[in-house]
Amino acid sequence: MDASLLKETEFAAMDRDKWVQLAQKALKGADFDSTLVSRTDDDVLIQPLYDRRRNAQLVPRRRAARPWHIVQRIDDPDPVRANRQLLEDLDNGATGIALVFEGAPNAFGYGLPATKEAVDKVLYGVHLDMIHLRMDVHPKSRACADWFVDYMRPRDVNTKTLSFSMGIDPAATLAGTGRLRMTIAALKASLPQSLSGFFSPDLPGIVLEADGRVYHNAGATEAQELGAMLSIAAGHFRLFEEARQPIVFAAPHIGFALSVDQDQFLSIAKIRALRKLWARLQEACNVRPAPTMIHAETSMRMMTKRDPETNILRTTIAAFAAAVGGADTIAVLPHTIAHGLPDAAARRLARNTQLVLADESNLAFVADPACGSGAVETLTDGLCEAAWKEFQQLERDGGILQSLVDGKLQARIVAARNERARAFADGKRSIVGTTVFPAGNERPVRVLEAPRMPLPTDGVVHCQPLTFPRIDETLQASA
Repeated sequence: MDASLLKETEFAAMDRDKWVQLAQKALKGADFDSTLVSRTDDDVLIQPLYDRRRNAQLVPRRRAARPWHIVQRIDDPDPVRANRQLLEDLDNGATGIALVFEGAPNAFGYGLPATKEAVDKVLYGVHLDMIHLRMDVHPKSRACADWFVDYMRPRDVNTKTLSFSMGIDPAATLAGTGRLRMTIAALKASLPQSLSGFFSPDLPGIVLEADGRVYHNAGATEAQELGAMLSIAAGHFRLFEEARQPIVFAAPHIGFALSVDQDQFLSIAKIRALRKLWARLQEACNVRPAPTMIHAETSMRMMTKRDPETNILRTTIAAFAAAVGGADTIAVLPHTIAHGLPDAAARRLARNTQLVLADESNLAFVADPACGSGAVETLTDGLCEAAWKEFQQLERDGGILQSLVDGKLQARIVAARNERARAFADGKRSIVGTTVFPAGNERPVRVLEAPRMPLPTDGVVHCQPLTFPRIDETLQASA
């Protein structure tokens, strides 16, 4: 081809200033910043245009060469029915399960009975060395670890092949229930010794967890959720330091759980930011950074009671973001969960959402798809900075447990929740199917018959528990 003709077909050189000029012309006098520039709840700027981030570092899953685990929640109060659900999930594509017990902050009023007998029934017929098993944070998490060991012992399970998370996080229990079964001093004195046998290379799983979902579902911003998880992890380290046990052995056994919502890019950035923050915290504690396991669950606070089918869209976007962001395990809340305990059809849709993303869209094929994206990298850095400030504030409060007892963290979260509710009430934000495009007629929703369980009332440490209103409930309350 003639060189002059080739030059004529090339795109004209363009820089940011020229793009802004063209954008301002298209806006016809409207203010550029107020129209095209927005901010997150943590005041992180979101620009309409970014340059590609060169020399960006990969922030992959813990095992980048493997796909994430497709996790299904097991939260039916009937252990026998829960076992049937579990086996059906595993037979139809799930690769992991999350046992959600009664009284757990994340049980939303349901959950398995917190007994050893219930564990035996629900795990009947399950080959633990072939799946990922997690136990959600709940008041009897420490006892549940022993139940887990008792269940494995007579079955001659090779512990080196296991993939599990025990979900022990006293802060999340305190935040979600307002109760702890022992004093903070007693907790610090007993927990390291009682768990020392689990911190072993022969048991390569997550023992202690920093669960941010309880704060997110209560209304926390992304930075508040991340900062809370950092403070929890730092608290785990302090427990072992005060017990004169090397934290280098504890670090590989500390995991994280967080929420992802319909804000796709912010959710991707949140997971990536968590990995960077965890590495930074380990460096600050003179520990060589070890990779961690991150469990992502779709947000409960974004789920709406009206037009529940729109929840399928929200959870699909959230699951996509979790996969792209590099979550190691993902759980999708069934779309009818705001109405009650989901039935088999709703559970199947939740499971198939991940199967399509994993097996048909091949989202796990690339280790870190967002690496180098100017938008995601900038959001990641902004969240890291904002989260570190929240972490420092919690440390000034005396750590997250003390902040919860004093009600300081709850106050900041409620303030963020109220500010978000005002944005919805003023029309600055919208909820499809609720504030915009509401359905003319609501279709009937089927859920399972199951009793709702109250939160535990026993305990020696009390605080104001966080409540978990969905965004549509928050909007209704503020109207």
